[in-house]
Amino acid sequence: MNQALAGAQIIININSSPYHRDKWRFRERMVSTRASDNSVFIAYTNMVGGQDELVFDGHSMVFNPDGELIARGKQFEEDLIVMDIDLRAVELARLHDPRRRAKIFSPQAVSQVSTIKISDTKARGKRPKLLQRTVEPLDSTAEVYHALLLGTSDYVKKNMFKKAVIGLSGGIDSALVAAIAVDALGKENVTGVFMPSQYTMPESKEDVNALVKNLDIKLITIPVNSIFKSYLDTLSEPFAGRKTDVTEENLQARIRGNIIMALSNKFGWLVLTTGNKSEMSVGYATLYGDMAGGFAVIKDVPKTLVYELARYRNNTEEKAVPPIPERILVKEPTAELKPGQKDSDTLPPYDILDPILYAYVEEDRSFREIVDTGFDEVTVEKVISMVDSSEYKRRQSPPGIKITPRAFGKDWRLPITNRYKA
Repeated sequence: MNQALAGAQIIININSSPYHRDKWRFRERMVSTRASDNSVFIAYTNMVGGQDELVFDGHSMVFNPDGELIARGKQFEEDLIVMDIDLRAVELARLHDPRRRAKIFSPQAVSQVSTIKISDTKARGKRPKLLQRTVEPLDSTAEVYHALLLGTSDYVKKNMFKKAVIGLSGGIDSALVAAIAVDALGKENVTGVFMPSQYTMPESKEDVNALVKNLDIKLITIPVNSIFKSYLDTLSEPFAGRKTDVTEENLQARIRGNIIMALSNKFGWLVLTTGNKSEMSVGYATLYGDMAGGFAVIKDVPKTLVYELARYRNNTEEKAVPPIPERILVKEPTAELKPGQKDSDTLPPYDILDPILYAYVEEDRSFREIVDTGFDEVTVEKVISMVDSSEYKRRQSPPGIKITPRAFGKDWRLPITNRYKA
């Protein structure tokens, strides 16, 4: 406001606004309001690139004094906008704006404001007007996918890695991460590792092979049965008399974590982990197992959105065969760490879990507020308890790309030790 009252007709806002899903809509409303309130052109310029968990999405905009969008830059890539601006529009808007008359005589309004005077361009002769370019925003799912591409590419390359390695299970999460890695880094820079156990279904092996073939990436297969048996033999004495439980499940995940980290050390590959936000929220992940790695691509992506992104990627494929096999998209999620295991054995269905997590984590709603929206009390209580008790795991996880308004990490301030016991 002060700059406009001091006579500024064009305000250039140099910004580094980090991305989250659909944030551009908020920016448009905000900048449009500022332009119309102050009868001024505003050029909102935003940086582009990835930095740790943040993605800066560009999408710069120019608004006229009526608050109308007159130019928009591309999302998730560098862009140059060149356009003509008629400063007479500012003068006309201000002549008809009575709000300025009282404010313009306020001494503090124009103090400490520097302006740059632009010389009159009328004497430069006539030239053809520039053609205005229209750039339409990506739809909501597409923009998330492009954010993940940019975040992955910049994290890998800016940290001096050239190649990435991914543990492939035959499930939707690792399939999506592999597709993102190929698009971000190139197929020649991505290696998949399949580590079957006695609990791995034949369909999983088939799906991994189909995925690798479709993406045209290298696959390393390392069975873990013998290593797992060796662990059980080593631990047989201290474990004597105790039933098999989640300990044996986690052993398999940690064996796989050791193997993939060994490949990372030997070949200089960055390990991309495959856990999603739904799993990370409730601790449905193994510390030092499937959480082991350097960058968590879909750490802030809820499971239901994982499916949306996978279908989006398949629909953008020009080839006859999409990269992610159809069976991966439709089969029931499972960790395959014990016979017949399904995610639903431990967790509510994801179409119920994700809305509860959104309300608790991102909207900061209380137990009672969530229940009052129609969810089962027992389910809500269980989910909240799992979120709160899993903070120690999340604190030790690798960084991942922020795509929601409230991601775990810098956006989330829950202490690990947060209970008082008398």
